[in-house]
Amino acid sequence: MTVPSCSLHPRATELVDEFISWRHHLHAHPETAFEENLTSAFVAEKLKSFGLEVKTGIAKTGVVATLRGNKGAGKRIGLRADMDALDIHETTNLPYASKHPGKMHACGHDGHMTMLLGAAKILAENPDFAGTVDFIFQPAEENEGGGREMVKEGLFDSHPVDTVYGMHNWPGRDIGTMAVKAGPMMASYDVFEIVIEGKGCHAAMPHLGHDPITTAGQVLLALQTIVAREINPLKSAVISPTQIFGGDTWNVIPNTATIRGTVRTFDPDIQDVIEARLVDTAKHTAQALGCDARVNYQRRYPATINSPAESEIALAVASKIVGADQVDTNPEPSMASEDFAFMLNVKPGCYIWLGNGPTDGDRLLHNAAYDFNDDAITHGVSYWIALVKEALSRE
Repeated sequence: MTVPSCSLHPRATELVDEFISWRHHLHAHPETAFEENLTSAFVAEKLKSFGLEVKTGIAKTGVVATLRGNKGAGKRIGLRADMDALDIHETTNLPYASKHPGKMHACGHDGHMTMLLGAAKILAENPDFAGTVDFIFQPAEENEGGGREMVKEGLFDSHPVDTVYGMHNWPGRDIGTMAVKAGPMMASYDVFEIVIEGKGCHAAMPHLGHDPITTAGQVLLALQTIVAREINPLKSAVISPTQIFGGDTWNVIPNTATIRGTVRTFDPDIQDVIEARLVDTAKHTAQALGCDARVNYQRRYPATINSPAESEIALAVASKIVGADQVDTNPEPSMASEDFAFMLNVKPGCYIWLGNGPTDGDRLLHNAAYDFNDDAITHGVSYWIALVKEALSRE
């Protein structure tokens, strides 16, 4: 693969071996949601060694470091990286593979931390800008809403940024490419559990009971009509049942059966419609077959929606770093979710995708064979540095 010509920061290139060593250390010591104690300590130690003001313990393991420019007061921006790993047993057999069985950095958060640490180090060497930068290292992005918890605990009260920016590596996009646009980048993430309550009986005498298994099957089919027939076809939404279980043996119709799954969309109004219709559909379908349905519906993450002005800044910076022809300005939004959305719900900002190279050998996000591509580090570090200069220089 030919890597396109890029305008990388010279210090990022000089220090890349050091950055890679950080990344490999973090990869070898993965920790999951709100348990990132070793990770948090490593990040805080590095930030303190750069001479930054460091605050720890936000949302248990979150870390925020502050750097003030040497050209006086100005705007304040936040740069965010996620820290947590996943409950996956790594199969890469790399020299720096996970030393914690059953846990691995299968989403590249080790790379995200490394790139933000690298930018912090270089910016601290010569903070030739007016304004303030907060480097936000967030716990528990995967499933547990660490971004929400940092906001709830006063992140933007103690660090009153004007705007906030995030970045995620993207396998399948070439090294030296980026993708960004205003509007939706990632979907909302809701979960549901439907418990069908029937009347158990002998499997040979189904007429004596009310079968929750058969009812669950009808509910499954009915759920798929919500998007197909009640959501505008020009809008995006998906209902995905992912678990169904009930019963313990062959010859007994059980009392209950359970369906679990997720709902994703980019529009809060569509979330409202789907939640209401999912509850009604489950309950009424169950009642038609002599059963009852209890529905637990939870809104976990909102959609990740970039604001226009900050997206324009991010696009300008990305074009400078990798070249305008290497920036996808109209990427198809992902139905995956991202809890950076909680920060964007409070502050304007932009979330950008950074090419992580080919997916050969199943190097896919959340795959046991995944590994962050070290060739992307200098691009990410250079982007963060240029973004600080650009965002703080604008009125």
